[in-house]
Amino acid sequence: MKTDVFRGYGKIGEVRAQTAVDCRFGGEVESVLSAHASATLLSAVCDNGEIKYTGRAHFSICYEDGERKVCRAEKGVEFSAKAQSEKCCPAYTARVKLETENVSVRREGASVYVTALFGSEIALFGDKSFEYLTEGELIFKRESIPMLTAHLCGGTAEADDEFETDFIGDILMHSETVNLTDVNCETGALVAEGEVNLGILALKGENALVSFERLVPFRVEIPCDVAAAGMRAEARVSVPTVSLRADTDEEQGKCRITAELSLSADGCVYEETAIDAATDAFSATNAVTLSFSEAESVGTGETLHVTERVSGKAALSSEVDFSDTFQAITLQRAEANFVQGETCKVEGIAMATLLILGADGTHRGVEMSLPFSVPVEAERGDYAVSVLSCGASARQRQEGEVEAEVTLKITLTEKRHISQSAISAAELGEALPVSDSAVSVYVPRAGDGLWELSKSLRKPPEEVSANNPDIEFPIREGQRVIIYRKKSLS
Repeated sequence: MKTDVFRGYGKIGEVRAQTAVDCRFGGEVESVLSAHASATLLSAVCDNGEIKYTGRAHFSICYEDGERKVCRAEKGVEFSAKAQSEKCCPAYTARVKLETENVSVRREGASVYVTALFGSEIALFGDKSFEYLTEGELIFKRESIPMLTAHLCGGTAEADDEFETDFIGDILMHSETVNLTDVNCETGALVAEGEVNLGILALKGENALVSFERLVPFRVEIPCDVAAAGMRAEARVSVPTVSLRADTDEEQGKCRITAELSLSADGCVYEETAIDAATDAFSATNAVTLSFSEAESVGTGETLHVTERVSGKAALSSEVDFSDTFQAITLQRAEANFVQGETCKVEGIAMATLLILGADGTHRGVEMSLPFSVPVEAERGDYAVSVLSCGASARQRQEGEVEAEVTLKITLTEKRHISQSAISAAELGEALPVSDSAVSVYVPRAGDGLWELSKSLRKPPEEVSANNPDIEFPIREGQRVIIYRKKSLS
C-alpha cells in the first residue's frame, strides 16, 4: 500500500476571551455624560495552551465640571491579557479582533473610574496535514476531495472626509464603526471595501451639544501573491487613529471639519485544491479493515447585506419628561445574532447615548436601547453577523416614553466548513467464502448506487455494469442482479 500526504495551512480553531481595563480620571469630573472606549492590538503570541496578547485602550469622556461647564478628557492605557486554548502551541499564529462589549463608570472618592470590557475573538492558524491512500491491491472508490489552504496577509490604508456645518466651539468626542461591504480577490491582492461611520459630538454655543454623522468610504488593497479573481477571502478592518480638525468662520457662523482616518486590515485568502483520494475500498477475496484520516477545513462563503430602518419604544437607563430637551445622540452601536427557524432573522439591540439638557440647566446622559428583529433571506447555516447602527433619532410622543428610530446595515458572512475523510491505511483479513454456482441472482436494496452494489457483490463496478447493462442507478424496488461465474470442466 502507498500513501501520500497533503500539507497545507489553515484555521485550527477559534477562541473567545474577555478582559476588563480601568482608566482613572481626576476630581474635576462632576458627572460623566458619555464615555467611550476602544482598543488597538499591539501584539499577539501563541504559547502552549494559551494566547498572550497586548493592546492599547483609548478612553474618552464628555463630562460636566463643578461649574456645569461641559468638558472633555481622554487617556490611553496599555494592557495585557491571556486566552486559554488546549489546541494552542508556539507554532500557531493568532489573529485577534478586539471589540468593546461594555463601558461602565463609577466614582471612588474624588476620582472617577471608567471600566471597559473588551471581548477578544481569536482565530488560530497553523500547519495542517492529511494522509491518504493512493495505491493498493484493493477495489477503490475514488473521489475528488476539496482542501482549503489559508494565506494570511495584512495592510494599511487611509481615508478622509471634509464637510461643512454650523459653527461649533469644540469637538468633545468621536467614535468609529467599520462596515465592510465587499471583500474580493484580484490578481496579487485582496481588496476590502466599505465605509466607516464617523460619529462626532461637539459643543455648540454656550453649553449646547450637537452630534454629526458621516459615512466615510474606503478601499484597502492588501498584497497577496496567491490571490486571483474568484478566490474566497475574508478581512477585518479597524481604525487605529483619527485626526479631526475644525476650521471655524465666526463671521459666517460656519465650520469646516476635516477628518483623516488610518485603517489597518488583516486578510485571509483561501486557496482550494482538489486531491484524488480513496474514500472507500473492499477486496474481492478477503475481509478488509480500513483506517481513515479525518480533517476539517474552515473558510468563508457567501455574504449577504441587508439595510433596514427600525423603530419602537426604547428602554432608558433613567427617566425623562417633557421638561427635558434632547440635544444630541452619540456612541451608536449594535449587537446581534443570527437566528434560524422557519424564517431566518437577525435579532439584537441597537444602543446609543442620548444627551439631555434638564430644566435646571444641567446635562445628563441617558443610555437608550432598542431591540430589533429583521428577517433575512439566508439559508440555514453558520454565519458571522456584523451590524452598523446609524442615523438614530429620538423623541417623546408621550411624557416619559421615547420613540427611537435607527438604520441598521447588517452583514451576514457564511462560515464554510468542509469535512474530509479518506482511507489512510488498509489491512487484509481472513479469506472470504467463494460461491461455486455458475449463476447467482441478487436482490439489492432500493436506492443503492453502483458502488454499494459492487461492494455487496465483491465485484469491480465495471464488471457489474457489464453483466447488467439494463440496470439504472439508483436501484429501484424489485430489481434483480445476475452474477455469472466461469466454470471449468474437468
